[in-house]
Parts: sequence; C-alpha cells; structure tokens
Amino acid sequence: MEQQPASVFLSLQESALGLTMRNSPALYPVVEILHIIGFVVLVGSIVALDLRILGLGRAIPIQPMAQLLLPLSRAGFLLAVSMGFLLFSADASHVVRNPAFQAKLLLIATALVTVVIAHAGPWRQVALWGNKAPGSARALALASLVLWLGAVCAGRLIAYL
Repeated sequence: MEQQPASVFLSLQESALGLTMRNSPALYPVVEILHIIGFVVLVGSIVALDLRILGLGRAIPIQPMAQLLLPLSRAGFLLAVSMGFLLFSADASHVVRNPAFQAKLLLIATALVTVVIAHAGPWRQVALWGNKAPGSARALALASLVLWLGAVCAGRLIAYL
C-alpha cells in the first residue's frame, strides 16, 4: 500500500514538470518568490480581517473590509497553492515525508474547514453584526489566525527537517 503513493510522488518528481523545476536555474527561484507573494497576500489579508473581527480597528466596518479582503485572500490562496504544487513537484518523493510539510498541509486543511464553517454559520449574518462580531465569529477568527500563521511557520520549517 505504501509503495503506490510513493511511486506517484516519484513519478511527479521525475516528470517533465519536476525535471524542469529542478533543472532550470531561474524557474525554481521565480516560482518560490511567487509562492511567497501568494501566501503573503493570503495570510496578510486573513490576519487583517481576523484581527478586525477580534475587535481591533473598530472604526472600520467589518462588512466592507471583508468585501475588500476576501477576494484578495482567494487570489493569494490560488497563487500560493499553484506555485506550491510546482515547488513540490521538484522533490515530491522526499518532501511528502517531511513532518513540517505534513503539518503544513494539515494546518491548511483545518483552516479551510474553519472558512467553510464561518461562511456557513456566522458570516451568513454579517450584515447584522454592526461593528462587533458575534462570539462564534470571533472564535473562528482566533482559530483562523492560529492555523494560517501555523501553516506559514510549518512551511518555513520544511527546509530544516
């Protein structure tokens, strides 16, 4: 059973994509920079919105702030994931076994679950919040902060484990 997934990752690593990512002197660094820009936009917009939901910057209404930041977070997510896949392809059979990489994926998956819960729950009534988010939204914002920042930290640790 373990042989099958390992061969999938080795196949990706040895594919034209993986070889190109490894062998191009310029491509890997450019993709890495784009990955960083993606997660900066993603996590920066999420941190700003989560802090607002937690009560910072009460002079700024939550709903217009969300209307500005949520599309940015989606764009950052798409950029980070697509560039992350390209980076992963360069050394997939090794990276997939890295505990920091595994933690990063788990933290991102859990953060995405909180997004679904937030948008299916408290965010459905954001227009009624006024300047103060309900407790459920604040709890989800706190979880979001911890999860996304944890994913960034885990991602950084991939190089060291």
